[in-house]
Amino acid sequence: MKIPMLDLSEQYSKLREEMIQALDEVMTSSKFILGSNVKQIEEAIANYSNVKHGIGVANGSDALHISLQACGVSEGDEVITTPFTFFATAGAIARCGAKPVFVDIDPTTYNIDPEQIESAITTKTKAILPVHLYGQSADMDPIIGIAKKHGLYIVEDAAQAIGARYRGKMVGEMGNAACFSFFPTKNLGAYGDAGMIVTNDDVIAENCRVLRVHGSKPKYYHHVLGYNSRLDELQAAVLNVKFKHLNTWVDNRRNAASNYTSMIQKEFGELIDTPVEAGGNFHVYHQYTIRVPERDTFQSYLKENGVASMIYYPVPLHLQPVFQELGLKEGDFPESEKAAKEAISLPMFPEIKEEQQKYVIETMKKYFSKN
Repeated sequence: MKIPMLDLSEQYSKLREEMIQALDEVMTSSKFILGSNVKQIEEAIANYSNVKHGIGVANGSDALHISLQACGVSEGDEVITTPFTFFATAGAIARCGAKPVFVDIDPTTYNIDPEQIESAITTKTKAILPVHLYGQSADMDPIIGIAKKHGLYIVEDAAQAIGARYRGKMVGEMGNAACFSFFPTKNLGAYGDAGMIVTNDDVIAENCRVLRVHGSKPKYYHHVLGYNSRLDELQAAVLNVKFKHLNTWVDNRRNAASNYTSMIQKEFGELIDTPVEAGGNFHVYHQYTIRVPERDTFQSYLKENGVASMIYYPVPLHLQPVFQELGLKEGDFPESEKAAKEAISLPMFPEIKEEQQKYVIETMKKYFSKN
């Protein structure tokens, strides 16, 4: 049996007719840039996130960059974030001319450890950029408290966490702004690159709208340097078709995660660390990530036996060559470094079948019986 990391084919087969109709309507209208589909998905995601504004942009990376710039992050500022995340998180900070300041993670959730944030604040700190990794919200209450105390912005990196909740609040409504990615592999994925910024702040929203169109307002009049970063009308049409199914897909992911956890704990006990859903959280399981000893050997065995897996992420950001100038070294963030050596994500998608999950577990059993 071959178990893919992600299989979108069944999802597409169910949506095919509606998807073709939606795309045909866009092409028939000949309105391809910032049309009615973009407006519709912006309003839908804003309402879903319990905020006033949604601003569609070209991708999740641009959403982070534009959000930070819209909050006033610029040359010489510092932004606190986690080193255990996708590169775009810190890349967006650096592209603003600011310095990423890393804080280690809570090893149970893989999210930034709020207890370590305050000691990282300096007179140059402008914002905190928490990441809701793997589909679970960071511990936001203490982060919000710290931000208010020190007058800092919060930009949520919710690229992997649309639909997640924290103590009754939606991911996306807790910061000054929040960023979603609609990369095809995400829980709500387009058929190419796409992203969105959500915010309750009228000024930040307006700044984002101006920045995404070359800094132009009105058209052809430029007071700031912006970007060509608009959510494409065709991708918005795809997202509008898919959005109606998001909550069902989240429920399916949560059921699959529960199934994985019960089987793993039954078969392996404490040998394998399964995901922990923190109290008050609603995890949407963009990834189902476990920890295993000798992870790379384990991954090779899975691959040899037809089970796909992924490492998110093998090198923490403080050890990436591009950030060498920060003067950080191995040992500076031990929990992030340990997670980078042990974490591995198993196949996870809404349509995954129980027999597929059972095959994953059986393959794991064979590995551990030999090692």
